[in-house]
Amino acid sequence: MMDRPSTTSLLRTKSDQLVEAISAAMGGGTKSSPMNGDVAGGGGGSETLSRKSSRRLTDASPGRSGVGSRNNTHIRKSRSAQLKFDLDEVTSGAALSRASSASLGLSFSFTGFTVPSDEIADMKPFSDDDDIPEDIEAGTRKMKIQAEPTLPIYLKFTEVCYKVVIKSVTSTREKEILTGISGSVDPGEVLAMMGPSGSGKTTLLSLLGGRVKEPTGGSITYNEQPYSKHLKSRIGFVTQDDILFPHLTVRETLTYAARLRLPKKLTKEEKQKRAIDVIYELGLERCQDTMIGGSFVRGVSGGERKRVCIGNEIIINPSLLFLDEPTSGLDSTTALRTVEILHDIAEAGKTVITTIHQPSSRLFHKFDKLILLGKGSLLYFGKASEAMDYFSTIGCTPLISMNPAEFLLDLANGNLNDVSVPSELEDKVQIGNSDTETRNGKPSPAIVHEYLVEAYETRVAENEKKKLMAPMMIDEELKSKVVTSKREWGASWWTQYSILFWRGLKERRHDYFSWLRITQVVATAVILGMLWWQSGGDSPKHMQEQAGLLFFIAVFWGFFPVFTAIFTFPQERAMLNKERSADMYRLSAYFLARTTSDIPLDLILPVLFILVVYFMAGLKHDVCAFFLTVLTTFLCIVAAQGLGLAIGATLMDLKKATTLASVTVMTFMLAGGYFVKEVPVFISWLRYLSYNYQTYKLLLKVQYKEKNDWVDGIKVGNGVREVSTLLAMVFGYRLLAYISLRRMKLHSGA
Repeated sequence: MMDRPSTTSLLRTKSDQLVEAISAAMGGGTKSSPMNGDVAGGGGGSETLSRKSSRRLTDASPGRSGVGSRNNTHIRKSRSAQLKFDLDEVTSGAALSRASSASLGLSFSFTGFTVPSDEIADMKPFSDDDDIPEDIEAGTRKMKIQAEPTLPIYLKFTEVCYKVVIKSVTSTREKEILTGISGSVDPGEVLAMMGPSGSGKTTLLSLLGGRVKEPTGGSITYNEQPYSKHLKSRIGFVTQDDILFPHLTVRETLTYAARLRLPKKLTKEEKQKRAIDVIYELGLERCQDTMIGGSFVRGVSGGERKRVCIGNEIIINPSLLFLDEPTSGLDSTTALRTVEILHDIAEAGKTVITTIHQPSSRLFHKFDKLILLGKGSLLYFGKASEAMDYFSTIGCTPLISMNPAEFLLDLANGNLNDVSVPSELEDKVQIGNSDTETRNGKPSPAIVHEYLVEAYETRVAENEKKKLMAPMMIDEELKSKVVTSKREWGASWWTQYSILFWRGLKERRHDYFSWLRITQVVATAVILGMLWWQSGGDSPKHMQEQAGLLFFIAVFWGFFPVFTAIFTFPQERAMLNKERSADMYRLSAYFLARTTSDIPLDLILPVLFILVVYFMAGLKHDVCAFFLTVLTTFLCIVAAQGLGLAIGATLMDLKKATTLASVTVMTFMLAGGYFVKEVPVFISWLRYLSYNYQTYKLLLKVQYKEKNDWVDGIKVGNGVREVSTLLAMVFGYRLLAYISLRRMKLHSGA
């Protein structure tokens, strides 16, 4: 208790010094002189001022501590701050107080000395535009999106309708997805599409982005021009599902996208720099060397994955950016940061259109324009800030405090709980059949939907359509750039092939060299080696025993690759669809890179397998024979892979492809020459389609050509026919797979 007066006096002294410092920093030196005089004189006015200033400053501090508190350093960062002071605390064993002024944007830690006014004036300002090395999800924004010059595109769509044909076993009918949707969005604006599930948001977004065929009715124009394939290079489209390669890092993903999509005139270094810039713009530098991850691979967070998807599209500096529910699966804070990124993109002169499912109130107020859909019909189009006013004019207002987005979605669903019922609907409830027309005293969703559609058509739609029909004053140069028919690739064919080849190697090396796969191959080889341990010999009996081993090798390496290759194109269909829709590469470059990038990986495990089996089983001890055995096995693998690629690309359905492959492989195995020596003439042609048969004959030739012309009932020839047949399978199956991919209907219409 004895220390309390002295402590209070010292606190007042520090407060007075703080007031002096503030006055000096704000140019108020003349005003502080009388204040200092009062303090020196010890008048009552000075004591009151000291107490008031101390109370005001100490009360504003969230880190305020008493006499008994331990020594601690408290640093605060304020986004609105213009000055920042970082002062060490006294080391006397007790922190006196901490204070910060929200009105002046200052952060202080009390010490035993006064900061000179000239030092305060020289301190660096701390503003919103400063670079703060913290992640977006932590609540701090990163670099602003660079305002790079881009072609401004004004998007208009009038009376857009879309139908799909549903075929069943007995009948065919049309289902209407969209009915008479009209709207527009200009550069620098963010248009949000809202509505319940199944209302047609994604379909409308895909129509506007050119991802599905033309609408069955209405028109969509870009700078008063219809859609053309040239627009692909000016459109970014972020799908709802994060379609990314799980084993690539963030930096690798964006670098490959930059090298494939940016114009040829840029050098490799300039494209890589652009990728790094996007990483920093989106706040991804902390995780740039982390793998993307997937279902079975640990990687970046959901918010970071979504930003990588956005980065994949903004890396080309698009004029139009479409996003399908970019905030789905994200918490409210991360979703807000994602929408703020979209605002930065729009501020750079780009047109942004996004679907959104159920935004928070903060998110809702970030949008410039809003489209509200219900059952494929337009319920509202206009400024997002005026949506609530519009619905209040038609008699629909929330009875309780409610998120505007929740209120609008309730209306779109026909739910009027906690919403005032318009007088017109009340009349329908009173005169209608309560069993069919009402629900819990409220109009049914169907009646509410009809009312909202009719209200929009009669009150707003005509005026909006007149605005949309009026010609826009757009420069002819802007129109001509939209309709240019020249197709420009971001890289040459060879560059595309090279990039895709190395990307494929990096992505699939993890699958090829997984411990499970290596264990499978090595364990099988060891078991075979033990079963046929040193079984070599010149007698027919020994040769017949080893023939069984050689046939198993032909079957094993004919079975294993087929069921691996089957999954190739069905699993990558979504990625192929997405990248081909954006004109990232030619299909021929992708196909060749995809098939050849597997070859180096396919060599390693078979060599390891043969090394184990060959010497344990005591096969022919000859260097040439060993390498010919490896080469024959490799030919079998590549031929079997071709069959798997062809089946997968033709069917594009894993269940069907697996079933067909099982029957085919079993047939080839039975016709392989080991189980059946004499095949009936009418089905003998099947043997020559079997890569198992060709491989088996080649392996017999390598081992026993010098010993005997006949082994296990099969004549061993010179091997030319067998090699030619396998090579024909290698190229023939792959050609069939390529043709099947060419005929596959991509949603892009490419």
